[in-house]
Amino acid sequence: MKRKLSRLVSFAVPMFCTAVLFAAEGEGVVAEGVKNLASIPYFVWATAAIAVGFAFTTAVCGLGQGIAIKGGLEGIARQPEASDKIQITMLLGLAFIESLALFALFINIILLFANPFIKYLQ
Repeated sequence: MKRKLSRLVSFAVPMFCTAVLFAAEGEGVVAEGVKNLASIPYFVWATAAIAVGFAFTTAVCGLGQGIAIKGGLEGIARQPEASDKIQITMLLGLAFIESLALFALFINIILLFANPFIKYLQ
């Protein structure tokens, strides 16, 4: 029950925040680059897609890091004399996995704030 509730909350909160932020009526609330109100749904869907995509990316990276740590600890438990090599290799792998999450974060920030597709919506 707690898992279902936490999944619902982690999915519903970004969606609710997106809906509240972009539920604008009138021309005074529209972003600078947007000339008409018809393109507002694009920003709502883009923000929702970014939230879901980044949540998925970080979840997969977290699972990958957990599996890597599990494998490293099992290797160290089996061969304690090789713990230095296993630990260095594990940390290097964790850095590569974390870089994937950071790349996803940077791409999402670019799509959210410096949207390259804005010129097609004017």
